Amino acid sequence: MQTLSERLQHACLAHCLSVTAAESCTGGGVASAITDIAGSSGYFETGYVTYSNAAKTRLLGVAEAILEAHGAVSRETVEAMVAGACRESGADVGVAISGVAGPGGGSAEKPVGTVWFAWGSALAQQAECRRFDGDRRAVREQAVRVALEGLVRWLEAP
Repeated sequence: MQTLSERLQHACLAHCLSVTAAESCTGGGVASAITDIAGSSGYFETGYVTYSNAAKTRLLGVAEAILEAHGAVSRETVEAMVAGACRESGADVGVAISGVAGPGGGSAEKPVGTVWFAWGSALAQQAECRRFDGDRRAVREQAVRVALEGLVRWLEAP
């Protein structure tokens, strides 16, 4: 995790970009991993833990219609979350995560371990769904890793 966070730092500083995170099921794990690196205040100012739908709407501007139509664990929601986080924080790029960490809360359509990610800016996003095995802690740790990998990939893309 430290190596990923250091790569993120290098990419942000090399491109003079700021980053934000909008987290649900990871509960601040991405922000914690980023700020574990000394000097992170040079590119990370704000992160959001929006665990409830009401917080997603209030803090990130996720439309209630999106949440009603697609649910919190969906492409549409994480794309709106990352766009809102970038818009509200002023960050250049960000990541959003929403998923079912377990042990309960899953369904046939979205079983425990289902996590949606979106990386991007206020104007453009890329989303991806992953399914992780393991207990709550394992799902959350894997989600933080994928979130950081995606940010690094987004920033290092030509």
